[in-house]
Amino acid sequence: MNKVQVNLGTRSYPIYIGSNLLSTATVFEPHITGSQVFVVSNKTVAEIYLETLSSTLASIGQVNHQLIPDGEVYKNLSTVEAIFDRMLTIPCDRNTTVVALGGGVVGDVTGFVAACYQRGVPYIHVPTTLLGQVDSAIGGKTGVNHPLGKNMIGAIYQPKCVVADIDTLSTLPEREYLAGMAEIIKYGLIRDADFFDWIDENVDPLMQRDVDSLAFAIERSCLNKAQVVELDERESGIRAILNFGHTFGHAIESFMRYKDWLHGEAVATGMIMGADFSNRLGLLDDQSVHRIERIIQRFKLPTVPPKSMKPNNFLQAMAVDKKVDARTIRFIVLEGIGQATVLSQYPMSSLEETLSAVTNSSNV
Repeated sequence: MNKVQVNLGTRSYPIYIGSNLLSTATVFEPHITGSQVFVVSNKTVAEIYLETLSSTLASIGQVNHQLIPDGEVYKNLSTVEAIFDRMLTIPCDRNTTVVALGGGVVGDVTGFVAACYQRGVPYIHVPTTLLGQVDSAIGGKTGVNHPLGKNMIGAIYQPKCVVADIDTLSTLPEREYLAGMAEIIKYGLIRDADFFDWIDENVDPLMQRDVDSLAFAIERSCLNKAQVVELDERESGIRAILNFGHTFGHAIESFMRYKDWLHGEAVATGMIMGADFSNRLGLLDDQSVHRIERIIQRFKLPTVPPKSMKPNNFLQAMAVDKKVDARTIRFIVLEGIGQATVLSQYPMSSLEETLSAVTNSSNV
């Protein structure tokens, strides 16, 4: 087992990375203070892992659970209310430790529930997807979607620990596994050029889910995210670089009503659009743009938006993105591989050229 520490003073916590962690009570015990544990999962994940985790946690305290529907479309306030109903019926007290067992949707919803229930109860992330293990479970971002925008309702609320059991990735459908690779690629692009080179050289073992390669990629990704979060916990500055590709990607997800496209797939296309935009601004060279597109293609991720999306659809969705500041859409752009920056001022013509180019490409 490896450990990455997120250093945030009194809110610091470890990320445990290894095998057979769901069955290891000693990993969880130091982070559970009360006598009750409440697990939130979905049916798909629960059928495989809930019994194992519940058995492990039962040696520590009384365990109850709630299953939520599977899918981004259910990441909403109705799902949150259903969880509150269950917790109040049990009832769960203010020392109950809430545990999120699942992917990004389960983690985001459960973290938000923990932040709100009795004004905040402790929670633990047990991400079972690659995207969850390298991104969404780390940093304390919790929340739900609104029909008008993704993640517009939420809170920054740090977990007590993150338990990333690599064994859970063996049962992950290929499409979801590959979607998680988009976030791993992102870390190389925004701040770790050496890591991007390593990913480029290890596409085959990563595609084959080689355990050693996965362990390295997950640990390096977690370390990158932890370092950024430590510098800017509440996303008032540098943490925004973690959103490279997300402004375009969230627009795709919103347009598709959070159906058909996975988050990582939308981010993959969003990163290609972000690279194109950076290039049109004169910040990123042609060779780097082609290299980014090539590696995303090698991981079988989409490179163009849905055929039905037009430039105006992007502009409408991006207008309600969280990164809008003083009515200006802020973008994360690349000045080179491993060098990202936040941009608030840019020629609108360059953005329009990118939107026109990629939407035309999707119809070829």
